[in-house]
Amino acid sequence: MDFAINLILLFFIFSFVGWCIEITLKYRQFGRFINRGFLIGPWLPIYGSGAALITLTVAGLTPVEKGIGTTFAISMIVCGLIEYLASYFMEKRFHARWWDYSQKPMNLNGRVWIGNLVLFGIGGVAIIHIVNPLLYVFFENLSIVSREIIASCLSVIFVADYSVSHFVLKLVKIGVESSDADNTEAISKDVKLLLSNKSIFYRRFANAYPDVIYRTEKVKARMEEIRLETENLRIEAEKRLDELNQQYEKNKAELGASIKAGKVQLMETLEPTSFIKSNLIEKQNQLIDLLYDENTAPAPAKELMLEIEHERLRLEKRSW
Repeated sequence: MDFAINLILLFFIFSFVGWCIEITLKYRQFGRFINRGFLIGPWLPIYGSGAALITLTVAGLTPVEKGIGTTFAISMIVCGLIEYLASYFMEKRFHARWWDYSQKPMNLNGRVWIGNLVLFGIGGVAIIHIVNPLLYVFFENLSIVSREIIASCLSVIFVADYSVSHFVLKLVKIGVESSDADNTEAISKDVKLLLSNKSIFYRRFANAYPDVIYRTEKVKARMEEIRLETENLRIEAEKRLDELNQQYEKNKAELGASIKAGKVQLMETLEPTSFIKSNLIEKQNQLIDLLYDENTAPAPAKELMLEIEHERLRLEKRSW
């Protein structure tokens, strides 16, 4: 009983701490105070639930293992699971994604990402090994009756807060479902317009999530349409790129052949006349050698052959 009361008190303490963290982060982001969360009061139960479940899980494993590494791993798993399931069921229930990590590295369906998981692990270690021992000392200074009264009062206020906030969320759901818009910005305007004439509690919720992403069927259909258009553009771009590559290779081959033919023609044009004459004489000599037979040649042919040999020797002796 004593442990259960302490666990309830831890839930409310860390729900308040989480609320303080969120409003600080959003103040830095938007430059104004934003009362975060679905509830009206200064508490975020997702933080309190995480701290309470970490405490409960570690307490159950204490007889077996109670090291910092184990606490870190448990905190990552428990808080990551809570954050993922909360995002999933809230989206299914109210057609809206209240946080989106799609642009973060190593994210899972945009609901959780590695950066938060590491922070959850570090926070869990701090809670179990630093904060909780100090809180337990404080709790021990209070009588069990005092703790029960505090826990009961906070629980009653929490239930009342949840009941009012639940009706607000139902109104938001009605506004989202009745909107004809197919994008988040337009739906947000419709929801704010719907809540503008309501009480301050309703208007508070409209401003609590300025970066909410609505996921109605129309929005999903529009997103799918955009995805298909993007895919078609990608396929068309790849096809065009292949055509350009083929044309480039063809032009490259034609240019290479033209350059080669030009080189041959240029060499023939620039070759000296003396070289051409020399090549011609050489080929004539080769032809004579092939056709002339010493044994069967007539006397005039032999005399002509001797004259050719004589002139060939004279040519070879010339050095200019």
